Amino acid sequence: MATIVTMPRLSDTMTDGTVATWLKKVGDKISEGDMLAEIETDKATMEFESFNEGTLLYIGIQEGETAPVDSLLAIIGNEGEDISALIAGGATATPATEAPAATETKIETAAPVATAALPAGVIVVTMPRLSDTMTEGTVATWLKKVGDKVSEGDMLAEIETDKATMEFESFNEGTLLYIGIKEGESAPIDSLLAIIGPEGTDISGIASGYTAGGAAPVVVATEEAKAAPAAQSTPVVQEASADGQRVLASPLAKKIASDKGIQLTQVKGSGENGRITKSDVENFTPQAAAAPAASSTAPAASSTAPAKSEAAAPAAKPYVPAGQIATEEIKNSTMRKIIAKRLAESLFTAPHYNLVIEVTMDEAMKSRAIINSVPDTKVSFNDMVIKASALALKKHPKINSQWTPDNIIINYHVNIGVAVAVEDGLVVPVLPFTDGMSLSQIGTSVRDLAGRAKNKKLLPTEMEGSTFTISNLGMFGITEFNSIINQPNSAILSVGAIAEKPVVKNGQIVVGNTMMLSLACDHRTIDGATGAQFLQTLKQYIENPVTMLA
Repeated sequence: MATIVTMPRLSDTMTDGTVATWLKKVGDKISEGDMLAEIETDKATMEFESFNEGTLLYIGIQEGETAPVDSLLAIIGNEGEDISALIAGGATATPATEAPAATETKIETAAPVATAALPAGVIVVTMPRLSDTMTEGTVATWLKKVGDKVSEGDMLAEIETDKATMEFESFNEGTLLYIGIKEGESAPIDSLLAIIGPEGTDISGIASGYTAGGAAPVVVATEEAKAAPAAQSTPVVQEASADGQRVLASPLAKKIASDKGIQLTQVKGSGENGRITKSDVENFTPQAAAAPAASSTAPAASSTAPAKSEAAAPAAKPYVPAGQIATEEIKNSTMRKIIAKRLAESLFTAPHYNLVIEVTMDEAMKSRAIINSVPDTKVSFNDMVIKASALALKKHPKINSQWTPDNIIINYHVNIGVAVAVEDGLVVPVLPFTDGMSLSQIGTSVRDLAGRAKNKKLLPTEMEGSTFTISNLGMFGITEFNSIINQPNSAILSVGAIAEKPVVKNGQIVVGNTMMLSLACDHRTIDGATGAQFLQTLKQYIENPVTMLA
């Protein structure tokens, strides 16, 4: 059945949008998560993601054209399906509107309350949809309290999604009059989050009359609104850089910097307290950059191992006398539920098989020691594996593929996802175009991403688009293991610890250093011989690191 996709409302002030670029054409197959188009709003140009799959049957707004919110943007359905009635109906048809893509973070959504019912200057802020799989969010921390002045660009709260905890930025200014979701509470997207308006405005009846997406009204007495518990005012949370410094930047600035490959530590902020703004990033030139930040001194063998927070102390375990039965029930976090769902789907839908190869690491160890002797350079063995994998994927693109019911998609670009253990589970930040990165760039990026993953500061866009995944448990002494494929990837590489052991060289038993690599493959896309050839190429690169510099 065909689905109507309408022009989305991507910011609180957006009334119409312009299609900057179509990323698909009529007749193309669409999978859930594919980017349909780039849409220009009054604030930015953002990628627009599909949450339906099928064939793109119709484009209603051509490139360069502008149309009001909820206008017919496109129709997705089954190939050959008759959609003449839907086209004729246009915007009068009942659309199944695409939700904002995961790239559209930090957007305040004006609530669906009749304009006439709102006092002048009052804005209703709802729970935003900050990731493609988010259905509800949890307020981790309020960064403003009732009565505080709010300026455009101020951070209102930290919101936990199924993927990360992200800062939520205000695109309005006024006074925070009401908080609808307290710290630690969860609510569906579009639920009443806050009300902003002129100081002293009577907002009685707004909260009690608000309906999110047809749900029952949120009944809040006027007295409760006036006495809403105020979270203690907290300084704006800043982003951690690779060297442990703190970088204060707006979400849009972070997004633009990520797209352009700019390290925020090199950008001088012109905003309040040195905050980096959109214009700071857009006007940044490498010539104006300060000296590169000193690289992290974290152990090189463990780029993905989360560092232990200085302030965090392990919770004391209750004393249980011997012979006594004791249990503890831990509520599943949103992240844990998503991990369970996706890994189960991967394991039970993709026919996994594993290939294992042993790699000699003596030359890699010598090369790493030489590289790290250069000032301000820190490269780990994991970085070397990532670089070698990227080069091997260019030679064996079938490994860099994904399965769809009708086609196998071969990716000729290499975006490697690096599995990072965090407190609640596992996240996979992505290194875009890894094959074009140097070893030092890979090292810096991985440390930055791993550090922000630990602090739940990754943006959804930084965890999307992987074509291949690497998981490393070598830092824990695990010599060999098998991983579950991170779909839609077709393969994942498991990296074990480097072990000193007797090896045979030139007919003699000598002491050597080896490492086990295990490649889990989806047999629907990768045959055994293809996977074996990839591992042979990967082994050659790692055992002869100089070839990675050619």
